[in-house]
This record gives sequence, structure tokens and C-alpha cells, in this order.
Amino acid sequence: MTKNMATSDCSDVYKPLKKGFNKNKKKFVISYTVCNNPRLKEIQNQSKNQCLNKVVWPEIDKVHSWMISAETATFMKGGGLGMIASELPEAFNNCFGKDGHRLLVVTPLYIGNTGKKKAELNGNVYEGSEGRQTALQKVKTIEVPFVGDRSSLVKYKVTVYTGRAGNTDYIFFECPRFFSINPSPENPSAQDGCYVLNEFGINEAEKFAFFSKCVYKLLENIIKGSVKDIALPNVLLANDWHSGAISGLTKYFTVIQVEAGRLDEKTARKIKSIPVIHIAHHFGYQGWDYENTAKILNSLYENMSTMVFKNAKTVKNSNPRAVNSLIISDCYNQAACNVFLADRIVTVSRNYMEEVSKELSLGLDFRDVLKIRKDHRNFFGIVNGYDKRLIAPVKSKIEAINKFFKGTDFKFFDENNLDVKLHNKVEFIKLISKIAKDKEYKNQVIPLIDIYKFADIEKTVKNAALMPVLCATSRLVEQKGYDIAAKAILNILENHTYREYPIFILGGAGDAGYFKELERLRDKVAEVSPLAAKRIYVFRGYKDEFAYAIQLASDFYIMPSRFEPCGLTQMEAMAKGTLPIAMSTGGLVDTIEDGVDGFRTEVFFAQKQHVYGNNITARRVKNNVNAYSETLNHALNTFYEKPEKIQRMKAAAMCKDFSWDVEGGSVYKYFNLLRTGHL
Repeated sequence: MTKNMATSDCSDVYKPLKKGFNKNKKKFVISYTVCNNPRLKEIQNQSKNQCLNKVVWPEIDKVHSWMISAETATFMKGGGLGMIASELPEAFNNCFGKDGHRLLVVTPLYIGNTGKKKAELNGNVYEGSEGRQTALQKVKTIEVPFVGDRSSLVKYKVTVYTGRAGNTDYIFFECPRFFSINPSPENPSAQDGCYVLNEFGINEAEKFAFFSKCVYKLLENIIKGSVKDIALPNVLLANDWHSGAISGLTKYFTVIQVEAGRLDEKTARKIKSIPVIHIAHHFGYQGWDYENTAKILNSLYENMSTMVFKNAKTVKNSNPRAVNSLIISDCYNQAACNVFLADRIVTVSRNYMEEVSKELSLGLDFRDVLKIRKDHRNFFGIVNGYDKRLIAPVKSKIEAINKFFKGTDFKFFDENNLDVKLHNKVEFIKLISKIAKDKEYKNQVIPLIDIYKFADIEKTVKNAALMPVLCATSRLVEQKGYDIAAKAILNILENHTYREYPIFILGGAGDAGYFKELERLRDKVAEVSPLAAKRIYVFRGYKDEFAYAIQLASDFYIMPSRFEPCGLTQMEAMAKGTLPIAMSTGGLVDTIEDGVDGFRTEVFFAQKQHVYGNNITARRVKNNVNAYSETLNHALNTFYEKPEKIQRMKAAAMCKDFSWDVEGGSVYKYFNLLRTGHL
């Protein structure tokens, strides 16, 4: 490649990747040649420099950061990822805004109706799926090149809006093709909200690659002066895999555009100098797309994708699948670019950071590079915070729940009057029994929730104080371990008889397959004990009022997670005096003190590999089902035999505060990270 190539047309040199380039009949192999071109050499060395911490963090006096997030709990909530996108900026601006620091949120403007989530724009008022509204200010319509239906680049019109919620400013991107949430008829049943395969056939990987490209083009427009009402950020905070393409655009695309004469050096340098912090919630979700690998890369890097791809060398590591930062093995991977190229990686608990940089089954293809980053001190673990005021029992919300369920009498309580929780348990037994026997009432209060063989037990419960209530209201996905819970519950009910059998209420939104697993659990228990089976309630779907009522009444929260990077549901449960019974993985180790404010397994295995606990116990227990069965049984025995200890543990759990802004809280760690690149 000659030095004057930047001034030429480049059409014969810079080409898109061929469709199906990754589908060779023989094993797909990538090789890199020695490169003399300084810009291509820069691309080849970029991952090494980032991962080995050779790039100097810029001097930042006043933080002006964009948090780039596909979800927000304010406007489109899917889970903990959306919670952090709303609560961290809120806490940050509350703590540091008075000193001139700002953290704002960049997110898609979703419009449509999935049947369970609805978002709409009426005039200048946007109402997201969570019922919150904001008045929008139109800023500019920008063009974002992306491959369309005919495999050629289309300049899509994207309208940029600003809005505000609480003390946090928002930037929204509107483009119906990509951000419609009206589902395709082929949308999988487990996909909802912003994750639907939408009416235009856009899947989540393509949707969020486009989202990253929108962010990049907005940065470019701000620097060039065509967008004047939005200030350029000095740090980008990328919230998980959805914005995983950001680093590739800022650090590769800028360089190759300059080489091709399509971007001036000054603009490229400004974009490239903005550090990127990647928040990894869990490495089990990465944004894979094998079929559309060429399409997405050609969309991101346009007609220069082949040249970028041929030089996108990763830091040297022992994983033969992780040699190119744009793909893993032969497949597009949305998380990969940020993992290999971001200036910093932070995950949502310290224990999870240790797990993923050590265990192949948890760190997956990124395990080796995460170990390199950890050793070179640019990989950190910060426990997700939570606004305790939002998750502890709230009088107004409890009153709203009583109004919603028409006739219930749930009462407020705190750590000083835990006896009220017993009253709430009795109320919940009445509620669940009414749902079981009154179909019309069920359809009024939880019409979108599927239930299975709910039984009326109001008259058969002899003493609610002697009957533990155990619940789980997480998503029905593999991670949450509902199948482990089912086997453990069956184990203890087959081997124990109780004066008052426990109530188990298990379910959530998600995969129909795990709902079937729970249905089978109830049927199998019925073969052992019809009485015990009547106290097993399984459901599929989610309603906030229903989940809140369940936790108000429950004694225990079941968390047999296969992995749990941080976990927020255990924090929600503890704030309501509901003790988690958890697997000893990820953030559950950091947030639950076994025997003090919850119960944790003595050992934990990841794909049969012993990860947590001592070797003697691991050899005895052998697997997670046995480990969880023991812990579940221990928690129940403690409830039956040492009720005073359970009361002390509930009080301790309710006193625990995971708020972002408590003294030494996580928001202060993020402030240091954003400003200095270190905790």
C-alpha cells in the first residue's frame, strides 16, 4: 500500500467483506502480515496497547460522560442492565452535578407495542414502556450509513432528540426501521421489549450495531459543528454488549477513514482520544450473529471493512478463537471490540471479575484477555448499586398494591416491626387462593401471566407462622437455574415431611421451556405428596404489583444461579426482609453474608469445574444440585427450628444498604474511574 493512497479513489483497495466470507468449507483461519503502513500498523497494535494499559488516560477536570445503553429502567426496562442505566446517572448527577460533572444517557427511542411493552411518541412527548414521560427537543436529523435489504449501504435518517428525567439528561435516536418494537410474526416467544425481532426483520445484534453507529456519527457531527446543541463527551461509558462496537468505531474506523481520505485528521484524533469504559454485566450474553457477520461488519466499517478486518489483530493470548477483535472464531460478536479495545473494562462485582478472568466456563472466549487486563490493572469490579428507597417497603406503593388487587390489606413494615411480615404472608395466601379459584379476578389483575394448577389453600393453612414462603420472580432463562431449583425442591420434598409444607411461588417472564420445567416439578411433587404440590405455584409472565406482593410476604428468595455477575433481585429481596438462598457465584458472594443476612451454598461448580469453596466439600457434594439442595434444606431447618435466628437475619438484611451514594458506595468508584481511569 503506497502513501499517496489516501488521496486516491480507493475503490479498488477498500472493499466490503464478501457475503459468507466466514463460511469456508475448511477451517476459517486468519493470518496477519507484517505491515509498513503506519495507520494499518496502528490498527494491528491497538488491542495490544489497550489491553497492556499502554494508552495514557487523558486529564479530565470535569467529567462529561455519555452512558450508552440499549435499556433504561426509566423508559425501556429489561433487567439489571436497565436499572444501572437509570440509577447510576441519577446518583452520579446528584452527588457530583453541583461541581460541574455530568453523566447523561444515550439510548434508542423505541416505538411500538409487543403486547407486553408499549412505547409511543405523541407530538413532542415520549412515553416509554415503563409509563414515564419526557418532553423531547428535536436537535438534528443525521445520516447513518448502514447496509440495507439489498446488501448496499443506505444513508438512514436518524432524528436526534434530547429529553430529561429526574436530574439526568437523555439523548434519543429515532429510526423506526431499527428501533420499532412491533414484533415480527417470527419473533421467538422469549424475546420481548427492545430485544424483539421486529416488524422489519431486524434482530438484536443488527439493531444494536446500528445503535453504536448512531453514537459514532453523532460524535462526528458534533466535532464538525453540524450539531451544536449537544456537547462532546470526554468519556464514553458503554453499557454491556449492546454498545460493544463503539471502540472499534472510535479506534479503527477513524484511522481507516483518514487513510482513505474520508475524514480529516483533527476530527479523527478528537474521536479517538475519547476513552471508552465497557461495563460487562455478564459474559454469557455477547451479541452473536453468524449469518449476518459480513452484513454487520460492512455496515459498521462501510467499504473499508475488509481492510479493517485484515488488520484487527488482538493482543496475544492463548485462545485460538480470539485472534481478531471483530469476530470470535468465524462469527460476529458484538461484545468483542470493546473487550479487546476499550480503555477500561469494569464488571458488576469483584468476585465476578475474579471468576471470569480465571474460569473458562465463565469468562468464555474472553477469559485469557480478561486475565491480561486484570494483571495490567485496567479491569475492575464494582458492585452494582441500588437506590434503597425504591426497593424497601414503601407505604404509598403498598397502598397502591392494595388498591390494585381490590381488597387486599398488605401493610407497611421495616426492620423494627417484622411481625407485620407475617400479616402480609396471610394476606398473600388469601390473594393467591383468590387468583386460583376466581378466573375472572385472575384475568383482571394478572391477565398476561400464565399460571399452572393454582390451588386454593386458604382454609388448609393451619398456622402461617410455621409455614415458610419461598419465591423466585427472576427471568425464565438458563442463567437463573430454575431447573436446579426444581431438582432441589423435589429432593427435599421427597426426603422430608413438614408440619406445614412450604409454599413455593416460582416464575417470571422468559423461556416457555423453563415454565414447562416448573410445571413438571409440580406434577412430580404431586406423585410424592398431593398436599405439598398444592403449595407449589408456577407462572410465566411478569407484573410489577404481583412480584412486589410476593416479596412482601415471602420468607426466602430462591437464587440457584448458574452465574450472577452482580444480581439485583437479592438486594430487592433483602430490603423487604426476604432472605436469599443463593448459589455462591459472582456478586452473590459479595452481597450476601452466609448465615447473617441470607444463605449461600458451601461450594459452587461451573460446568463441573469446582470454582468456590473447599476441595473436601466439593468432592462430597459433587454438583450444584446437591449443593443447592443442602443449602435449601439448611434454610428451611433454620426456619422451623430457630425462628428467632431467622428474625435476626431478616432484620440484618433489611438494614443492609446497597445504595449507590452511601459512604464508600459504588458511585464514588465510578467517579474516580471516569475521571482518572482508576478506582
